[in-house]
Amino acid sequence: MRQKIMNDLTLALKSGNKQLLSVLRMVKGAIQLEEIKVKRELNDDEVITILSREIKTRNEAIKEFEKGNRQDLVTKTQEEIDILKPYLPKQLSIEEVQSIIADAFKQINPKGPSDMGKIMGLITPKLKGKTDMGNVSKIVKEKLSNIA
Repeated sequence: MRQKIMNDLTLALKSGNKQLLSVLRMVKGAIQLEEIKVKRELNDDEVITILSREIKTRNEAIKEFEKGNRQDLVTKTQEEIDILKPYLPKQLSIEEVQSIIADAFKQINPKGPSDMGKIMGLITPKLKGKTDMGNVSKIVKEKLSNIA
């Protein structure tokens, strides 16, 4: 994953695609910062985490830009998200996510909201980078609150 981003960065530089180049440089910088922090090269899962974080940041920025009625920045930021998304694994449908959550509930048989950590610990490796974990957390909380 890391190598693909670096290769695409080189291709963007050669082709003169300024927007792609800008976004990939930003991702490269975020990867390098994390590598300095952990003092080793990142694996694919860690790179996917960084990409997910960058997309989440941009989605939050879009909400703020919409509040400020800055359609130009909304468009630019959405284009950046569209550049980053292909680097993530195939995103799961809501039905697939709910199926994984249901399986976790069957395995753990939670008694109430106090079992949130157990559920999230089981499903996070299966879903990380493949869906918005904030939405997953909301779904799990809702299901747990219905048990109590």
